[in-house]
Amino acid sequence: MPAQIKVIRANDFIRAKPTGELDLEASERLLAGVAKAAASLDDFEILVDTREAQGTMSATDLWFLADKLVHYRSAFARKTAVLCPLEKFDRAKFFAMCAENQGFNMRAFTAYEEAMEWLIVDPV
Repeated sequence: MPAQIKVIRANDFIRAKPTGELDLEASERLLAGVAKAAASLDDFEILVDTREAQGTMSATDLWFLADKLVHYRSAFARKTAVLCPLEKFDRAKFFAMCAENQGFNMRAFTAYEEAMEWLIVDPV
């Protein structure tokens, strides 16, 4: 069966305050909205594209958002690839590791093609 993939742009759920500081509460609310929309999609893998995201999240912010994924387990039950620019790979990898520690099948990538290949090959 071919894999079905839903692409989510980070700008769809990451929000910053006018000062440029991450707005975690708004980001969490938007993550809930993304999860609600994705929950109705059966048998979809997810690609979260953070290449256009502005600013940098702290390790604490990344852990916080990864911890919130537990509330949306059904939406992220299958594979999730996080696509990021090379200079932010360590942070994306940390986020994926935090999510994996919560039981999610998530990996970080810097190349679109590699992320898509991972999502398509051997879907969960």
